[in-house]
Amino acid sequence: MIVMILEKVTTGLRGELTRWLIEPKTGVFVGHVSSRVRDHLWKKCVERKKKGGVVQIWSSNTEQHFKMRMTGETSRAIIEAEGLQLVKIPGFFQKANRLPSLLEKPEEEST
Repeated sequence: MIVMILEKVTTGLRGELTRWLIEPKTGVFVGHVSSRVRDHLWKKCVERKKKGGVVQIWSSNTEQHFKMRMTGETSRAIIEAEGLQLVKIPGFFQKANRLPSLLEKPEEEST
């Protein structure tokens, strides 16, 4: 299984992906293709994305049972921690002040 998410790309590129995958929501593509086709689709998207971004997630024989890769201007970033791929939301903690008391450090009085 493969999932591809395209952000801010041309309709021509999205239309080309519909030859191989279904598009249940704008910019989100799902399907089942071979690894050769998956890599071909990735290469095609990287070459034609212009200023947009591409995320590709596919089934794999790893601890998480999937792998992912990302390129271009996307709203998220992939980080690796202890062999796991995680998604980082840039600036999330600066924007969300849900727990300000936990984020603030108590000031120590100097004497």
